[in-house]
Amino acid sequence: MIVIISNKTSEERIAEIVAHIEKHEVTAHVSKGVDRTVIGIIGKANPILAEQLRQLSGVEQVVKISKSYKLASRDFHPDNTVIRIKDVEIGGDQLVIMGGPCAVESPEQIDEIARLVKASGAQVLRGGAFKPRTGPYSFQGVGVEGLVMMAEAGKKHGLLTITEVMTPEYVDVCAEYADILQVGTRNMQNFDLLRKLGTIQTPVLLKRGFSSTYDEFLNAAEYILAGGNPNVMLCERGIRTFEPYTRNTLDLAAIPALQTLSHLPVISDPSHGTGRRELVEPMSKASVAAGANGLIVEMHTDPDNSMTGDGVQSLFPDQFAKLMHDLEKLAPLVGKRFDTKKELVLN
Repeated sequence: MIVIISNKTSEERIAEIVAHIEKHEVTAHVSKGVDRTVIGIIGKANPILAEQLRQLSGVEQVVKISKSYKLASRDFHPDNTVIRIKDVEIGGDQLVIMGGPCAVESPEQIDEIARLVKASGAQVLRGGAFKPRTGPYSFQGVGVEGLVMMAEAGKKHGLLTITEVMTPEYVDVCAEYADILQVGTRNMQNFDLLRKLGTIQTPVLLKRGFSSTYDEFLNAAEYILAGGNPNVMLCERGIRTFEPYTRNTLDLAAIPALQTLSHLPVISDPSHGTGRRELVEPMSKASVAAGANGLIVEMHTDPDNSMTGDGVQSLFPDQFAKLMHDLEKLAPLVGKRFDTKKELVLN
């Protein structure tokens, strides 16, 4: 249920309405938009509450929400959520690019890649310190040491950082070193992890499960939002289909669909979405054209010898730089601003 409040209503009156709602042993979440204020009611409300609220001064409308997710719904929050991290805005008209290797391998490796990511005009350095792998004998990441390496490289080159967190126990240490925490596809429904992420304010990039519906995806985001962390981004990273040519099938329709259903920023991952280097550039452009708020792209100085074995989907530095240059031209055509202010880096 949501309660729509007139923007002419005072803060004191809104507080009184919230207090009335919470007497019924439910939780009230207030969202202030440009044209209206919405109070979302979370929990099983007594049917009489809706009728009581309709009688209160300042209440314009009471609407029952049939969706299982509430806080992630655009019905609750009609305006786009914009997540501000230092001088970067995710969810507004700024196109945000996250680039870097699948995994942090050494101080020299991540420092050089950070330099190239910055030189190409991207704003965020990506890199995994903990890696969930299908096989138990595959490279699992270098752990906390990798977090330190990436944090130092990001600070040195003026980049935000994003890294994957796999368990609730590592949320706090990852948040200490990274600006954005990523939840991978295998952990989209790790509810203990999602609940823990709801207790902090560090922005979270939530990747869609490779067999998940939009409804399941948005309910996973709801766990984080309901816990008290409003800074959630949705990431379309491809779904599992019958086609073996690509690693996954990048669901481009998910971008505008999720933006219709939800107010949360939508990021596209064309690297995992295709698993093929030659497809990353066209699918990056297609994602931006479809309205994505940003991209997360794998780039490595020596992708064919990367420790994760995912080099086939990683761009070389010159390919990454060219993509950034092309996106600078494309972005204004779809209402986005993206100015690399850099020369092409051709190594």
